[in-house]
Amino acid sequence: MVPGIRHAVIMAAGRGRRLMPFTATVPKPMLSYLDSTLVAHGIRQVRAHVPHVHVTVGYLAVKVAPHLVEQSVSSIINTEGHSNSWWLYNTLLSELDEPVFVLTCDNVTDLDFLALAADYGDQGSPAGMIVPVQPIEGLEGDYIFEDDHFVTAIDRNRPSPIYCSGIQILHPARIRRLTREGADFYDVWSQLIDLRELRCSAVQPEHWFTVDTPEQLQRVNSEYLVRHRTVDPPRT
Repeated sequence: MVPGIRHAVIMAAGRGRRLMPFTATVPKPMLSYLDSTLVAHGIRQVRAHVPHVHVTVGYLAVKVAPHLVEQSVSSIINTEGHSNSWWLYNTLLSELDEPVFVLTCDNVTDLDFLALAADYGDQGSPAGMIVPVQPIEGLEGDYIFEDDHFVTAIDRNRPSPIYCSGIQILHPARIRRLTREGADFYDVWSQLIDLRELRCSAVQPEHWFTVDTPEQLQRVNSEYLVRHRTVDPPRT
């Protein structure tokens, strides 16, 4: 387990419009990945390092929730109709006065949780820390601008050498005290940047990919099998 970080939130509420027609009837977190689903894979990875895993749901939540119960998650938070940052201000998770790993269900990555937690502490345990990755051709991302690991701007259109992976370490109670509830995470980040409370991690994932289209889902399944030849083929 990671010393000092006991909770993780996996955000799995999105509609996944770019994954249509798959997501017309199957919610994005439940799309097949290897021998299970995208969200189950994420839960297993996180639980190896963090005891309490919470998942936000929204689109087709009635289908996702039973699957999450099977995974024995600590809590399921319905955020349907709300922004991706709503849970930071309006749920019991907002009371957590400690750092929390935050990931999205469409991240397929190999993370060094211990290194990330150590870097978070070395950087003074800010209210927020985002994890960067190198831009990958074909994947959209929000570019990060930083100065000595202080984030100075996040911009989707102006390129930089790194962009957001969708992985963060956040301190919910501190963020709630320091900021107002906004439209989404862009608003939260903007306020933390103004307060010099948003840092950029010095640690990057060894492997990282995000799934937004059917082609990307096929690609990530194929690439994983190439790296791990002993894994059984994904379900169809």
